[in-house]
Amino acid sequence: MNFSLTDQQKAWQLRAREFAQQILAPISISKDRIADPRDTFDWEVIRKGGELGFRTAALPREWGGHGVDLVTQALIITELAKADSAISKTFSQCWKWSHLLASHCSDDQKGRFLPDFVSDQTYLLGHAGTEPNAGSDHRMPPEEDPKAGWHLRAERQGDEWILNGEKCFIANGAVAKLFFVSTRTNPNVRMQEGGTEFLVPINTPGLRVGKVFNKNGWRFYQNAELIFENARVPHANVVGEVNEGYKTRGGGFGDLELSANALGICEAALEMAMEHARTRWHGSRYFKENQKVQLMVSEMHMFTEALRSFVMRVASESDVLAGKHTPNNVLLANFATDVVQRVTALNIEVHAAAGAYMMPARADKLARDASIWTHLAGDSVQRMKVVRRMKWD
Repeated sequence: MNFSLTDQQKAWQLRAREFAQQILAPISISKDRIADPRDTFDWEVIRKGGELGFRTAALPREWGGHGVDLVTQALIITELAKADSAISKTFSQCWKWSHLLASHCSDDQKGRFLPDFVSDQTYLLGHAGTEPNAGSDHRMPPEEDPKAGWHLRAERQGDEWILNGEKCFIANGAVAKLFFVSTRTNPNVRMQEGGTEFLVPINTPGLRVGKVFNKNGWRFYQNAELIFENARVPHANVVGEVNEGYKTRGGGFGDLELSANALGICEAALEMAMEHARTRWHGSRYFKENQKVQLMVSEMHMFTEALRSFVMRVASESDVLAGKHTPNNVLLANFATDVVQRVTALNIEVHAAAGAYMMPARADKLARDASIWTHLAGDSVQRMKVVRRMKWD
């Protein structure tokens, strides 16, 4: 398998690296320290990144995007995440949903939503799936349990659907202008047969943003409640067919997206640890001469490079398969979860090797950002997906 980059891929990588170093890195810690989660967000960062193409990178060219392949997307995510993982995720969150708009939505829907998405640098996208009582079971719902999964009700009245219920922890929830919303249109059958997906603009009557969650990590990234109180959505906004919404998915991109983001965090942590070991003098020698520090940095390097190889392999395989999910996507997500938390924990240990816990803010932030992977990519449901794909005979 050839992992050499094309000139175009190198150009996107360099563009992302310069933006990350010049714009994201200088504000990362200050944004992280803001107490109110609503105030951590910075529209100027989004506008600047949008002008460079980071918001519309994955949208096909025929709809006004850049149509970059998955290898390029992984490179961009990694470079941005190296400076700030949460800001990187804010941009890449738009990629899977803009691509889904172009691939799964009707021509009418594309015509109504994509031109605004392309022209407006503050137009972000999100997906409203998780609910207070429906989290991981929507990803691998029990086969015969109609009570499992989403409960947001959608009832048809003429040419409109009336939505009632609540979504929580929604990505870009407080800032996105358009959401894919997962609903239950038939509560008497299992979710796979009774769920419908809708396109719902944030200015829909009856829809409002509730609480913005105050997270331990990823503080720039806005996760919020969406509250539907007789929200009126036109039938023309149904994605695909009624009761077949479970088939409308983001594919395997989410696993690759999060793993590339984890790689950026690992790169940042490794560079921090090496710089600390090179420059910190303790007793009569530099930290880099201490065998315990050497072993920790060596382990960080080993895991980071292994994750890089896995990310590039899955991205390349997915490009060959025209973006389709590969058997390795879920394996990658689980591996990335373990690696990013191990590498950031080792970075903490390297900085604490002198015995004093005067921890640099950035080392602490990297570890806090990494902790979210347990809830996103490497939880028990994801690991059960691996088990289901294994050949036991």
